[in-house]
Amino acid sequence: MQTPNINTKARIIPKIYAYRTPSNLEKQGWFKIGYTERDVDRRIREQTHTAGITPEKLWDYVARFNDGYYFNDHDFHAYLVRKGIPRDSGTEWFNFENDVSKSKRMVSAFMLKEDIHELEGSVKSESYVLRQEQAEAVEMTAEYFKSRESGEFLWNAKPRFGKTLTTYDLIKKVEFSNILILTNRPAVGNSWVDDYEKFIKYDKEHNYHFVSDSPAIANRDILSRDEYQSKVVDSWNLKQIAFVSLQDLKGSAYFGGDYPKLRWVRDVDWDLVVIDEAHEAVETNKTKFALERIQTDYILHLSGTPFKQIAGDKFEPNQIFNWSYMDEQEAKANWDESETDEHNPYEELPTLNMYTYQMSNMIVEQIKQGADLDEETNVDYAFDLNEFFATDDRGNLIYEADVLNWLDSLTSNQKYPFSTPELRNELKHTLWLLNRVDSAKALANILRNHPVFENYEIVSVAGDGKLEQINGEVIEVDEENVDGRNSALERVKNAIANNDKTITLTVGQLTTGVTVPEWSGVLMLSNVKSPALYMQAGFRAQNPHKWPDRDADGNPVTYRKQNAYIFDFAPERTLDIIDEFANNLNSSTSSGGGTLEEREENIKRLLNFFPVIGEDTDGQMTELDAKQVLTLPKRIKSREVVRRGFMSNLLFNNIAGIFRSKKALDIINKFEKTEQGKLTTDKDKVDSKDVEDLNVDEEGNAFVEDEVVEEKRDRLFGDKIYERKEIEEILQPTDIGLTTNIQVREKLSDALSKELEPSFDKMRTEYGLTINQRKQKERAAKEKIDRATETFEAELKARQADRKAQLEDDGALENPEKVDEENKTFIEETYNDLKAKIEEIVLETTTEIIEEHEVKQEEKKKNTVEDDIRSNLRGFSRAIPSFIMAYGNEDLNLMNFDEYVSDEVFYDVTGVTLEEFIFLRDGGTYVDDEGEEQQFNGNLFNEVVFNESILEFLRKKSELSNYFEETEENIYDYIPPQNTNQIYTPKWVVQKMVQQLEDENPGIYDDSSKTFIDLYMKSGLYITEVIKRLYNSEVIKLEIPDDYDRLKHILENQVYGLAPTEIIYRIATSFIFSELTEGISQKNFALLDAYPYAENGTLEEKLDEVFE
Repeated sequence: MQTPNINTKARIIPKIYAYRTPSNLEKQGWFKIGYTERDVDRRIREQTHTAGITPEKLWDYVARFNDGYYFNDHDFHAYLVRKGIPRDSGTEWFNFENDVSKSKRMVSAFMLKEDIHELEGSVKSESYVLRQEQAEAVEMTAEYFKSRESGEFLWNAKPRFGKTLTTYDLIKKVEFSNILILTNRPAVGNSWVDDYEKFIKYDKEHNYHFVSDSPAIANRDILSRDEYQSKVVDSWNLKQIAFVSLQDLKGSAYFGGDYPKLRWVRDVDWDLVVIDEAHEAVETNKTKFALERIQTDYILHLSGTPFKQIAGDKFEPNQIFNWSYMDEQEAKANWDESETDEHNPYEELPTLNMYTYQMSNMIVEQIKQGADLDEETNVDYAFDLNEFFATDDRGNLIYEADVLNWLDSLTSNQKYPFSTPELRNELKHTLWLLNRVDSAKALANILRNHPVFENYEIVSVAGDGKLEQINGEVIEVDEENVDGRNSALERVKNAIANNDKTITLTVGQLTTGVTVPEWSGVLMLSNVKSPALYMQAGFRAQNPHKWPDRDADGNPVTYRKQNAYIFDFAPERTLDIIDEFANNLNSSTSSGGGTLEEREENIKRLLNFFPVIGEDTDGQMTELDAKQVLTLPKRIKSREVVRRGFMSNLLFNNIAGIFRSKKALDIINKFEKTEQGKLTTDKDKVDSKDVEDLNVDEEGNAFVEDEVVEEKRDRLFGDKIYERKEIEEILQPTDIGLTTNIQVREKLSDALSKELEPSFDKMRTEYGLTINQRKQKERAAKEKIDRATETFEAELKARQADRKAQLEDDGALENPEKVDEENKTFIEETYNDLKAKIEEIVLETTTEIIEEHEVKQEEKKKNTVEDDIRSNLRGFSRAIPSFIMAYGNEDLNLMNFDEYVSDEVFYDVTGVTLEEFIFLRDGGTYVDDEGEEQQFNGNLFNEVVFNESILEFLRKKSELSNYFEETEENIYDYIPPQNTNQIYTPKWVVQKMVQQLEDENPGIYDDSSKTFIDLYMKSGLYITEVIKRLYNSEVIKLEIPDDYDRLKHILENQVYGLAPTEIIYRIATSFIFSELTEGISQKNFALLDAYPYAENGTLEEKLDEVFE
């Protein structure tokens, strides 16, 4: 069996080198300082051979500091410029005036991190030339900003785009003077300072100063706000690039925090505000409030998550510059070092690879032959990862046995990624993404006791969990700080530092905005449907990583991560995501647009740099092409449908549409309810009253009437919350100062929780909640109240700070009575606002809680009815294989199904008429019991899956058509028994019957004149077993040596058969006269129910008449 080709690392030898070209008079005294991870001499030849110039190599060294860390040419180039060595702008040539020893001393000092005071000269900013994509981003943004008085722009660019230098170039191009950089991650300030020092600091023409009081960059050579202010006094032409963390901003009283700082941020009229990592933490209430108080004309959003979805409805296409994974990898592949004269800047970015597996194949201990017709439950949950890892009320995995089978396959079956020690060494540190916190906790417990994974440090960064809507998808996310002591990130880093192998389990934490270089793989164990969320998580493994190690002989070596991996277990979903990911950044193909050829071309482009290895139709792992990405999802589902004997919910759509059509329900009730191979009686029909009692909207979604919510809310939660004594006392304004009143939030939060506690106890009884569920709901309500009061508190603090600053500026503090009067008015107004908001919050929160549980109860009822409807529909779909066997060809599909079979046969097999089937399929109008005309939209069947399943069945039929081959299965293993006379005799029973005939009549199959008849054919199996005995008889072979002639003789002269119904006749003859029998007459097989003739003793005469 094929083992995955997983290779995460490549050995590299990074070198810094120098050469000169003595024969080139234009470069006299100049040295080329380069960097390569290949052979230095060969690299130098590549750069010089086309010009016919003979180079002289001066030196080369391993590009490593004495502390073991590595550097590249840009680091050393910046060092040389700072030391005053002249540089040919935009190139790697430096003028050492032919002083080779000086260049060696400088590279040595750089690697030892020493300073060379005697070499210092005039310091100036390093020159640069933007890469093409950077220049395009600047041009597009500058043009947009210059065309309007204010606006926002998004750089939707993957990490390593070079956002800091590109932003600085934009600032200079548009000639902004006051720039504010905001980020949720203060540590990124170092990147901004690094590029500022290289490219901006010493540029006297533009005269920008980097200003920040952030502790994260306090040790850098920049100006504090006070230092900048003192310089402004002496020079009017000073421009500022201010850096402030969002944490600091939100902590300022002027932006809703507690501390009287950063007033200047509020007072300055900023030309440009840059929000770095714009996809992080900018949607919280406090951040939104803080950002709204900043005065600015233009905002530039920088996101390291390049997806169309990040923009939402906020940005038009002309407000977005995209730089995607595909763009990056194409740039990496197309970078020509001989042309650019520079080392490939994209080289260190690993290539993403995806392995996608079908979960249903992994959890079956032994792949069964034929259809699974006797299972107690429907295994469609194998197509739903959220359901597969679902937990019960006790926090245990519902399908624990299947999860254990999956883990065993993962670690023992050679085509899976943890199956060998070698593979496990390639994937030492991985991230596993699940849907629910409880699922992560339960899986962690199982992993710690697994014979393979017990050797891994399991780090669960899932907290208590809360529901959030991200990119239109409701998911449960972790509640745990990313940064700080004992944070999720710190625990992961510590685990990696102290353990050879780790697994990090998450339901959202650490999937964006953090870097864990050691991660080399991500396992997708969640039904994430958003390409943005999916690829955010996948990119966690793509962070660049270099690390020192030792080879087999103990010598020090350096490795670089060259490949990163995503492992997915829902290919029918994953391949759709690949389709969207490849097409959604292209305006012509986004949102499902574009032609099939255009979409296929975009996928082909992505697959060049993002190989997808999946299971082909034979279950073998193969690299998929663009056409397979588009077609395999439906092929996978269709194979599962055929394997289930067409008794699969994957065939059905729009079940909720039946709720509004009694006629459709009446038709469905004519089908026999089917529970995986079982037939039930009429008592199990869907009760129309159950359907009528359901509360569902036009889309089939459960809802609850407003009157019900109001009644429950009044009964469970009582009067207006602010009128309760303890709350009312807290909400009384005090005239002893603004600060005291601001402290109301904490008191209010505690009091509200206490007041609502009895109501939550009632709710627990009302809805049968567990203690944990009750606590979770109470906590969720408290969080919502906290968030809302937090917003109010921020507003209160900001208004207080503004008022205080205004009074100070006006000198009004000299009049205390005026201050007290204004404070009193201000407090009364804000408390009235607060009362209204608190009541609104509690009303909204309690309404949501009640609606959630009432809707959940409605959902349960709806799901029960839907399950019953699907059971009845499976009573119809179980007949589809019989129809395909009897009438099917490659042109048969859902929309022409009614053209292939007569109404009589259809009714005989299904119990409904073709007209009724067409009504379910296409919809139509009908008159209800009240005489009103109603419309039913139909569309109950998934047309794509239905049609592909027909083709899959026909492929299976063709594959098994040669009944002379001994196989463990035949096509009837894929046709469920019907509640008619179509119950097929098992093959082993037929073989036993045929053998028994020979035992009683020795040599009977060696006589070419003997005739055999099956008077009541059901499948043709009996006849084909007789044919095989006659065909393989050595005696008959001597008589008729030619294989075809012998088969023709047997079918036209020795075997006969009768079938009681048209469909059985067609099924049996289709099986008997397979692809092997072209040109052979079917005259010996007739449509006739022999039973009445046998009963009245006239069968022999009837046979003479039929076969005369």
